[in-house]
Amino acid sequence: MSDRLSANFLGLALRVLFWHSEALMPAAFTMICGADDYLVAREGAAHWAKLCAQVEDEYSREIVDGAAGNASEVEAAVSGFIAAAMTMPMFGGRKCVWLRGISFISDAQVGRSEAAKAQVEKLLGVLKELDPAQIGILLSACPIDRRRREYKQLQGIGEVRFVGAEGGKSDAAQQILREELSAAGVRIRPDAAFALLEKVHGNSRMTMEEARKLATYAGGQDAEIDMEMVNALVPSFGEGDFFEAVDAFYSLKLEDTLGAIRRHFFAGNDIRPLMGALQNRARLLLQLRVLYDAGCFSRGVSKDSLEEAAARHGSAFAGLDAKSSSNIFTQNPFYLNRLLTEARRLKPRQIIDFQIEFVRAFEESISRSSEQELVMRELAIRCLGAV
Repeated sequence: MSDRLSANFLGLALRVLFWHSEALMPAAFTMICGADDYLVAREGAAHWAKLCAQVEDEYSREIVDGAAGNASEVEAAVSGFIAAAMTMPMFGGRKCVWLRGISFISDAQVGRSEAAKAQVEKLLGVLKELDPAQIGILLSACPIDRRRREYKQLQGIGEVRFVGAEGGKSDAAQQILREELSAAGVRIRPDAAFALLEKVHGNSRMTMEEARKLATYAGGQDAEIDMEMVNALVPSFGEGDFFEAVDAFYSLKLEDTLGAIRRHFFAGNDIRPLMGALQNRARLLLQLRVLYDAGCFSRGVSKDSLEEAAARHGSAFAGLDAKSSSNIFTQNPFYLNRLLTEARRLKPRQIIDFQIEFVRAFEESISRSSEQELVMRELAIRCLGAV
């Protein structure tokens, strides 16, 4: 009996020792992925610096470009990585290899091709055979399709980190904004946060830079960033939505609107994107007001109330699945809740009258192309002068 107990105890001890040693073994590789290229690149660079800190020889650090637009480029990227991983340093020691910016484990056309899938299988086979004690491997990928079988296989043989929020670039930018302002000890009003993200079009790098600028301007600990600061300090990048002028117009305050129009044209902006932004807002406000009158959103717009309204009225938008001001159910609930205050102030007939005036102003801007600011001022006076 004692011999059997001793044998069982020894077996148990060996299993515990095996599990413990397995837990201490480094992962075969680290993969950093996400929906936002800036976040993935930033996290990848930080991890690469840690890997390279263990390798003094600069020739033992190799970076292979994983971006590919077709099957032949996928093959070149995988072959380049395999060659780098299999070629050990001339003078021995540890080596690091980074397959950076992988774009073919995604839902894009090149990622769906059979040739690309075959190359990913080849990559997986090599990753399984590499000795993490001899070589440090880093993979970074954006975008990534986490539904794919290959993604699950990567999780099974290495450490996979998904960085950023689940909802894509917009949510990733929100996360960055929160992190940067929290680090600075600064708060931001919800409407100002949304306006900032829209001005930079959800660009992560721009979000970070503008957040730091606003935090510095606000004055540090316990300061609060408001809409006035965002409008004054954050420019619209690319084809901006010009929120200051649009917000001023739908606040129904003529003096504020004329001032915002003046700043819009002083900055060298054109009338067309501003007209487009006004019209897009009008579409959403009209839909909001009609749904509100139909009994929806009595307690505000939330994710649940928007889904409930979509279940009741979504069939009217069949075929309009892409995000658009023509379909209210494709919009962010927080944004719609912000607009609901405006929608309650306006009657459907007023919004339709505004849209008619937008068309008139657009036609006038064509015949009076050198008087765009004056056309906009006249539009504001016609719409808001008697409000």
